[in-house]
Amino acid sequence: MEMVNDVYKMKGMPVAIDLKKHNQPKRKLNIPKELVPIKNDDTNLIYEIVAKIGETDILDGKKTMTSGYNTSILGPVIRLRKGQQTRLIAKNQLNESTTFHWHGLEVAAANDGGPHHEIMPGQEEILEFNVIQEAGTLWLHPHPHKKTAKQVYEGLAALIYVEDDNSDQLLIPKDYGIDDIPLIIQDKTFTDDGQLDYQADYQADGTLGDTSLINGTINPYVDLTKGLTRLRLLNGSNSRNYRISFSDNIPFKQIATDGGFLESPVELTELILTPAERAEIVMDTRQLAVGDTISMLNGDHALIEFNQVAMPIVTNELPTTLNSIKRLSDEEVAKLPMKEFRLAGMGETVTINNEKFDMSVINFETKLQSPEVWRIINEPSMMGGMIHPFHVHGTQFQILSRNGTPVSGADKGWKDTVGLLPKETVELLIEFKVPGVFMYHCHNLEHEDNGMMGQFLVK
Repeated sequence: MEMVNDVYKMKGMPVAIDLKKHNQPKRKLNIPKELVPIKNDDTNLIYEIVAKIGETDILDGKKTMTSGYNTSILGPVIRLRKGQQTRLIAKNQLNESTTFHWHGLEVAAANDGGPHHEIMPGQEEILEFNVIQEAGTLWLHPHPHKKTAKQVYEGLAALIYVEDDNSDQLLIPKDYGIDDIPLIIQDKTFTDDGQLDYQADYQADGTLGDTSLINGTINPYVDLTKGLTRLRLLNGSNSRNYRISFSDNIPFKQIATDGGFLESPVELTELILTPAERAEIVMDTRQLAVGDTISMLNGDHALIEFNQVAMPIVTNELPTTLNSIKRLSDEEVAKLPMKEFRLAGMGETVTINNEKFDMSVINFETKLQSPEVWRIINEPSMMGGMIHPFHVHGTQFQILSRNGTPVSGADKGWKDTVGLLPKETVELLIEFKVPGVFMYHCHNLEHEDNGMMGQFLVK
């Protein structure tokens, strides 16, 4: 997918905010802890997850008021396993209502954490489900209507790792924090006294910060000792799109998308991530000498540095086969029912199919375990339009085509969020395995809060 500007410098449009190099000294990347379960055996897994307010040492000499899960900002990695019965005790210790949305997890709507399931301050909710999907990198974030963008901007986001028998046997980097590294990429603007002021930074077409952070760290670096390093990328920003590459145009291999492993690694020199999209990539530094440094870039802005501090340990080559993905033939797809979604407007005028979100309205119904084709159209506007990351709750889908052309490469992996350029049409093969009322929306969080969202009933 080709990249365009985050916003457009036109009359009546928000001002584009470019990422700037921060003068803070480099810091070692913060690696989120792994959440320790209350119970974990062959059949049952229990976690306690607490949304709370805290203070975080982001800027030297200043404490920033932030929010996080079980910590002051972001949250620990939550490990799940396919086939395991899971109980999540979700507690709200914020000063406002929130929800716990398990983005990408295929669970019944009652456990999904959409806007219908707000938890009041001081309250808790117990969620129970069986993990039914394959290995993948998912995430947790709040989803209260008209408050999602603010709460994410202030720090609420955490990664979820699902494992299965296939991921167990794959010979890929798995040493957490050493050669299997989570990277939550975000952008924020800080006041002179080091605070976040969402209301001051707010833009209706997507709030942009001037400072990049990874795992809550400004100017981060990582010391490498292995030859192959797996990076689990999440675009956790409210609205910024990232064009990921490495210095000297060093190639890398993508091994997974939002919902699981690709069938085989895809070699790339550049990767586009729109908000909420994930990608697992592997970089090969076996040709680097001790003391060499490479940077991961967004355009020409350095997001993080990787320092080769030891002679790389000899590792296996990546497997040529990672996964098996069941696909329908063109003839089978042609017989499926189709639904159409038109994404339109900007700022406060955003809509889907000329409708704004109404909590009391079910926009349509769909059948359980019945595949469909969804055609998503990013309507042009007089001002050119914007990229819209389209997200569907309760499922993982396959992208069939972009502008009528069958997709290839990493676009053929499991997805729950897909970025659409202005005037672009994407067709999805989608099926729901769990019942209930689910959301579909733009994952530009300001657009979502402004009503670029709908809901549907699976039964």
